[in-house]
Order: sequence, then structure tokens, then C-alpha cells
Amino acid sequence: MAFQPIFDIAGGKVFAQEALVRGKDGRSASEIFQHVTPENQYQFDQLCRTTAIRTASRLGIDGAISINFMPNAVYDPENCIKQTLNAADKCGFDIRRIIFEFTESENVVDTQHLQSIMRVYRKSGFRTAIDDFGAGYAGLNLLADIVPDILKIDRHLITDIDKNKVRQILVRHIVAMCEDLGVEVIAEGIETPEELSALGDLGVNLIQGYYLATPQFESLQTHPNSPLRPAMSKTG
Repeated sequence: MAFQPIFDIAGGKVFAQEALVRGKDGRSASEIFQHVTPENQYQFDQLCRTTAIRTASRLGIDGAISINFMPNAVYDPENCIKQTLNAADKCGFDIRRIIFEFTESENVVDTQHLQSIMRVYRKSGFRTAIDDFGAGYAGLNLLADIVPDILKIDRHLITDIDKNKVRQILVRHIVAMCEDLGVEVIAEGIETPEELSALGDLGVNLIQGYYLATPQFESLQTHPNSPLRPAMSKTG
């Protein structure tokens, strides 16, 4: 696993660490996913979850961790969550510090099944998140059916947002909509100080991207890169 922090620029702290799958030699996620098939996706999904928890515990993460999951790999939410609960229990990892996020770029074939998954996860004490919002199959239709705790805005809407009035308008309305729904907003894919400053002006306080910190293989980066600190002071 690699971990990439999500920063709270208003609070000047790490909001969560996102667990990202990697090969044992640090190979990228895309190379790993080439070997995931409908036949092995359940085992792969379960292994990613438990490995993320064990690694986070070993690294001493004392805040939240965000774990990606594959809705189409969950055949029965009650049974499929048992390995996650057991791994957290063995590591002494508080399940209230676990966020489960799914990407809307995965074609969820059964929305009712996904609603059932989310209900079980919340009942168990986990928080939930929609990843890559604005870049996938469902968009607002999915949000109407599944109201998560957290919504992560896709990087396509963030790139050059400081120069693009349309992106600014869209993000401003997403933030306002989520505020009405009681959903926290994370902007991902920040790569420049100008993007960071524009997001601060739009009221986005939870941010993630290579400008702040890159994923660290089997290790943590808990503070923003030094060039970011003036920008954090400006926007926070």
C-alpha cells in the first residue's frame, strides 16, 4: 500500500490518509488492476481492505484512513464486511476512523445493492465517500440515490480551475449543494498553487494532490511540501 494524505487547509492538519494499492515492488495500481478479473475481484477487494488496515496500523496512523472498495465485488454486505471488522479488531484500529470510498467511474450494475452496502457500512460505524465525482457513469443520479458522508470532486474539474470560469461555477455549486446535503467535499488532483488558492476562494477546505504530497509507498507524508505552506496560510 501507498498512502496519500488529504489535508484540511482550514485546520492546518491531515484529514485522512488514502490507501492506494501498489505491487510489492512499488508497481503502479494500473499494472495491478490488469490482473483483476470478475473471478478474483472479491478476493482482491478483501485483500486490499485488510492490507490497508494492517499497514496503517503498522505505520502508526492515528487519524482516519480512506479505503477504496469495489461495489461489484461485494456479493453480501453483511458477510463481506466481516474480514474488515476482524482485521480492525486484531490491529486495535477504531472502525470509526475508516472511510470507504467507491469511484463512480465503476459501472455499478445494481443501485439498490449499492444502497444496501452503504447502509451496512454506516450501521457498522464506517464513513462513506463517492470518489471521482463528475467523471463517471451516474453523476447526480447516483448522488440522488446514494448520499455519502464525503464527496470527492474529480481532478478534471480541478485542473486549471483558477483560469476556467465554468469549472469555478460548477465547483461552487457542488460545494453549495453538498452543504445543503450535509456532505463534506474533497477536491483531488491539485497540482499548482493557483489551483489551491482558487479552491480556497470557493470554500473547499479538504484537498488532495501532487502539489501537496505524493503517495508514499509503505510510508507516510504527514505535512505538506514546503512550497505549499504560504498557500495554506493564504487560503486557510
